[in-house]
Amino acid sequence: MKNIRFVLAPDSFKESMTAKQVCQAMEAGLKILFPEAEFIHVPMADGGEGTMQSLIDATGGEIYSKTVSGPVGQNVAAQFGIIHSQQTAVIEMASASGIQYTNQHTKNPLEATTYGTGELIKASLDKGVKKIILGIGGSATNDGGAGMAAALGVRFLDKHGAALPPGGGALGLLSTIDISGMDSRIADVEFIVACDVTNPLCGETGASNVFGPQKGATPEMIATLDAGLAHYAQIIFEQLGRVVKDVPGAGAAGGLGAGLMAFTQCNMARGIDIVTEYSGLSDKLRGADYCLTGEGGIDFQTKFGKTPYGVAQVARSHGVPVIALAGYIGAGVNELYSEGIDAIFGIVPGAASIETLLAQGPENIARTCENIGRLLKLSPAGWTK
Repeated sequence: MKNIRFVLAPDSFKESMTAKQVCQAMEAGLKILFPEAEFIHVPMADGGEGTMQSLIDATGGEIYSKTVSGPVGQNVAAQFGIIHSQQTAVIEMASASGIQYTNQHTKNPLEATTYGTGELIKASLDKGVKKIILGIGGSATNDGGAGMAAALGVRFLDKHGAALPPGGGALGLLSTIDISGMDSRIADVEFIVACDVTNPLCGETGASNVFGPQKGATPEMIATLDAGLAHYAQIIFEQLGRVVKDVPGAGAAGGLGAGLMAFTQCNMARGIDIVTEYSGLSDKLRGADYCLTGEGGIDFQTKFGKTPYGVAQVARSHGVPVIALAGYIGAGVNELYSEGIDAIFGIVPGAASIETLLAQGPENIARTCENIGRLLKLSPAGWTK
C-alpha cells in the first residue's frame, strides 16, 4: 500500500493568506487524517496580484526590494523576484505603478507614469536575467508604457526636440521616438507578459475608454488620452515599424501592453498558463491521488482563467480528482463540475465580520481540510489507489 499523495495548488486568499500559507493550512488539516501522506506544495496565481510571490515560493527563488518612482511621482518600495535556476525575473507592474498608490485626490491618468516599472525591469537586468515574466494588471497609468520605456533610455520628444512630460496626456505632442540610448540588454531578453485582457489600445474598447474611469479619467480626459494613444501608435509604426494599435492586449494596463510590444521582444499569455508552466504543476501532478486548489471566491467567472479552473484543467489531463476551497461560493459554480473540479467546499464556519473571517483564514482552511480528509477516509479505495 503506497502513501497517498496530495498536490496542494491554491491561489492566495486576498487580504488573508498568501498561496504558500494556504498550502500550509491545507496540509495541517489533512495531516490529521493522513499523517504519512506526501504533500506537494505548488503555490499558484492567475497573473494578478500575488503572482510574483507565488512563483518565487513555488520555485525557491529570491525576492528583492527597490525604491522606484511611483505612478504620481512619489517614491514607493517595490519588489521583484528572481528564479535563479532559469535566469528569470518575475515582476508585477502594480508593485511599482499600481492604482493602490493613488487616491481620489491624486488619481490623474493624464500624468501617471509607468516609469517605476521600467526601473524594476532595469534592476532585474542588473541581475543578469535572460527572461522577464511581467504581470501587467492593476495599473494607475494610461501612458502607453512610455514611462517604462523612458526608464530604459528611450526619449520621447516633441516637434521642438524637448522631452515630453510624464503621462498619457502629453502623447498627442509626440514627434520623435529616440531609441539610440535604450538599454542594449533589452534586445537579448525575452518578455513573457501575463495579460488576461484582449482590449486594443484605442477606441471604444481601448485602454482609455474601458479602464480610464477607474483611474480617475473624466470624459474629457478620456478623449485626450485616447487620441494621444492613437497618435503614439502611429508614431511607433512610422518610426519603429511595429504595429500596436489594434493588437489584442495592447490596451492592457493603460497601454503598457502596447509599449512592451513596441520596445521589447514580448509574448502575451494568460497568467494562469504562465504560472502553471513555471511552477512545474503538470510534472508534480503525475501520480498524485488528489489535488486541492482554491481562492477567496469561486463563482461562474472562475472558468475564465482563474486559478482553480487552470489547476483543474491540468489535473484532469492526469486523471487526478480536484477539490476546491473558497471563502465565498457564488452563483454558477455548477458550471465548474464539467470543467475538472469534482467538489467545492466553503471554509466559512458561520456568520462573522469580514475582519474576523480574514484573521481566521488559516484555521478555517485547516478545519475544512480535516473534514475533507474524514470524507476521503470513508472511500473504500479512493485513498489507497
